[in-house]
Amino acid sequence: QVQLVESGGGLVQAGESLRLSCAASRTPFLFSTMGWYRQAPGKQRELVAIIVVDDGNTNYADSVKGRFTISKDNAKKMVYLQMNSLKPEDTAVYYCNMISVVRMSFWGQGTQVTVSS
Repeated sequence: QVQLVESGGGLVQAGESLRLSCAASRTPFLFSTMGWYRQAPGKQRELVAIIVVDDGNTNYADSVKGRFTISKDNAKKMVYLQMNSLKPEDTAVYYCNMISVVRMSFWGQGTQVTVSS
């Protein structure tokens, strides 16, 4: 059973930073993409950032461009999200997602990020 375990969420004030981490365990799979999504109360889950494992290409939601940075460690099967200049509207549950090379999708349990004004 593949497990994705997120860490690093918490409560911060506007303008501060957080770094989220996600580790894949119990898996022989290789992954093609790794990403972060978020879901705020009453809203649909949305893509925050995604990174291609092979070439490192990234894509970000417009709302986080210039503030958030996604990175990865292929050997450790980990993905990170550095979040700077946080805003109250960034408050959400953040989910890690990894898609294997055979197109299986895995999700973490989510980590809460709360940004106070």
